[in-house]
Amino acid sequence: MRPPSRIYQLYTIIIMKFSVLSLATALLIAPVITSCGSEDPFEDSFKPNPNNPSGGGGTDNPSGGGGTDNPSGGGGTSSSSYNELYRPQIHYTPAKNWVNDPNGMVYIDGTWHLFYQYNPYGNGWGNMSWGHATSTDLVHWTEQPTALVPDALGDIFSGSAVYDADNTGGFGKGAMVAFYTAAGAHQQQALAYSTDGGKTFTKYDGNPIIANTTRGDFRDPKVFWHAETKRWVMSLALGWEYGIQFWTSTDLRTWREASTFTTEVGRCKRGQWECPDLLRMNYNGQEKWVLIVSVNPGGPVIGSGTMYFVGNFDGEKFTADDLSYPLWLDYGLDNYAGVTWSNTPDGRIILIGWMNNWSYSGDVPCDPWRSAFTLPRELSLVDYQGKPVLASRPVKELDKLASDWSTLATSGGSINAPSAYRLQLTLDATVANTISLGNSKKEAYEITYSPSAGSIIARRNSKTGAATFNGSYSIPSVSGSLCCEGNDLVLDIYVDQSSVEIFTGNGSMAITNLVFPTTIYDQVTLSQPAKEVRYQAYTSMWK
Repeated sequence: MRPPSRIYQLYTIIIMKFSVLSLATALLIAPVITSCGSEDPFEDSFKPNPNNPSGGGGTDNPSGGGGTDNPSGGGGTSSSSYNELYRPQIHYTPAKNWVNDPNGMVYIDGTWHLFYQYNPYGNGWGNMSWGHATSTDLVHWTEQPTALVPDALGDIFSGSAVYDADNTGGFGKGAMVAFYTAAGAHQQQALAYSTDGGKTFTKYDGNPIIANTTRGDFRDPKVFWHAETKRWVMSLALGWEYGIQFWTSTDLRTWREASTFTTEVGRCKRGQWECPDLLRMNYNGQEKWVLIVSVNPGGPVIGSGTMYFVGNFDGEKFTADDLSYPLWLDYGLDNYAGVTWSNTPDGRIILIGWMNNWSYSGDVPCDPWRSAFTLPRELSLVDYQGKPVLASRPVKELDKLASDWSTLATSGGSINAPSAYRLQLTLDATVANTISLGNSKKEAYEITYSPSAGSIIARRNSKTGAATFNGSYSIPSVSGSLCCEGNDLVLDIYVDQSSVEIFTGNGSMAITNLVFPTTIYDQVTLSQPAKEVRYQAYTSMWK
């Protein structure tokens, strides 16, 4: 994938500055989210130029935009203390340099592979390659050497990987087969394979496996095996055509176009469609299929976001159910391009996203790395008022880092967790409440629960920490629909050095936002007593 144009970034800066100056009015006129659909309080139909790849860094940050300012990069051999200001302690980051979309995620022989968009030479977008990290527990990650680098067909854009257990592709039994978009003069689909567990890759000499000389946007192949038709299925995003194509193959090399999915819902067409993922899921004992689509801009607030459709898939065609679209995987600003691991044990559906937003991604104050990934999240379909909601909850493996629970007063207190922590609040669902996460520097992140609106509202601005690095970063309010019922409201809040991820107890709502406080928030206060306030401290994943 590619960043938006600088024109769009300037446009959002103007809009956001106007919104901040007119905050009182904006809060009065902004529509309130009261159902599991969503409305956008920042109406925006502006369409940036997708053919301008220079927009990711921004002119306010001279280190952005890629280049060769760090020619010694390349991953695997980088060194870092992993204790720099804002360095995440429970979220994966490479030692240095720029990252964006997660790619090629696959589980093989006890190892979780995470590939990702990576610039081996600098801290801004450019030189797109596939970085690589591995884990045996989804919690502790080891950075590996860069896996795939640009060639004559172009940069290595986003894609996926599969485990070819039966050698359907002829590359070897149990080969890891990676699919990616070769982004040169045109975006075309290409293949590389590994027979040594992802340590090295060989690019297929018949690339591109799906050629393209006409479409401007044609990218992000996500491949899975469809047992009923005994074929591989590939999802491809059509960008500003607002569509997802499905292709099929029996041998991973030769592909046939099967169908195209789109929608007539205008709110789903405010940004280019990217990074699709089609998932078979269980809903109330019945099979349902969920199509995840990332959009940029046109997210739930500004810039990037990830929506989903629920429906049926017959091996060639996806048909969406009649629901109130768009439905958002995450209502926050900083969960984009998320896709799932393939070949997972026990059929688990586990997603990870890029924890940033194209509206300001090139300017976030992180060095020598830029951007992190969300916590890995397990997905499920839950029922709310007779309709399916895609729920997400951080994986259980995080318990490996967790201390025993510590209980605080119902009005809050001090949190002894210098690396990161999970804060769990049980609130009276009938009583409005405001939760403030703060530190000794008087920086604070405010979370408001509104029972009348059925929503959580998070506020990120100059009070939360560093905020002046980009005019689009400060947001008056970020609202998320709760999609849960009962007398108690449970919130699980995961706090790291530069992020806050909020989940309802059943995962039916998530809000992920970057924050840049001087020190981690280590105080919690509530405007109304909770039923229970407790936390678990996390040790650093780097130790």
